[in-house]
Amino acid sequence: MQVPVNHFKHALAQGRHQLGLWVSLASPYSAEVVARAGFDWLLFDTEHAPNDVGSILGQLQVAAAFPVSSVVRPTWNDMLQQKRYLDIGAQTLLIPYVQTADEAASAVAGMRYPPRGLRGVGGTSRASAFGATRDYIQTCERELCLLVQVETRKGLDNLDAILDVEGVDGVFIGPADLSASLGHPGNPGHAEVQSTIEDTIRRIRAKDKAPGILTFDESQARHYMEVGTLFTAVGMDLAMLARATEQLAARFR
Repeated sequence: MQVPVNHFKHALAQGRHQLGLWVSLASPYSAEVVARAGFDWLLFDTEHAPNDVGSILGQLQVAAAFPVSSVVRPTWNDMLQQKRYLDIGAQTLLIPYVQTADEAASAVAGMRYPPRGLRGVGGTSRASAFGATRDYIQTCERELCLLVQVETRKGLDNLDAILDVEGVDGVFIGPADLSASLGHPGNPGHAEVQSTIEDTIRRIRAKDKAPGILTFDESQARHYMEVGTLFTAVGMDLAMLARATEQLAARFR
């Protein structure tokens, strides 16, 4: 048995745009609904959603039945969390709040087994098909994808150094935290924030890495894609449910 192909990682490397959805409802049942919708990738969030290893496992399991890639965001740049999510079968991780090349290098180390990294070795994990993929330790790295999240002024100042870290496949721009860091909290649409985002997308592409972003605004999403994003999340399950139910109730009041 071979390590599953990470279609998301290979698409980014080939410069093919990947359309995504943020998943925050923390339920395998709702994850199955969105997994069949036709997106290229789903982001299962633990930073700002009530998820843990067990709930993420269930969502990875239901998503595996559909032609969609799964991305997991841990709560922090923490090798222990990386190990646990990789062991249950996540192949792509999005690490939040990376501000320096050293922090990016630490995230890379958490993706790799010794001697190339510091990932702990477990022989019967779901990632290795419970031990059936006998060469998992030797071959898994080629299918693992690391995305780091740059969302502060300090991160932007160190962006080139972060991009130069071998093992970083892409950089996700966090508009909400970035707008706060730039002095415009709650206003990611501010002109300074938007020009900074566009410049950052171009800087990432210039280094042959994949830029990504999340926005609920359709015209904004299309604009970011034109500027150069390669993985763009265009909605969130929780927000879509909240707004649609509010609108439905309002129509009958």
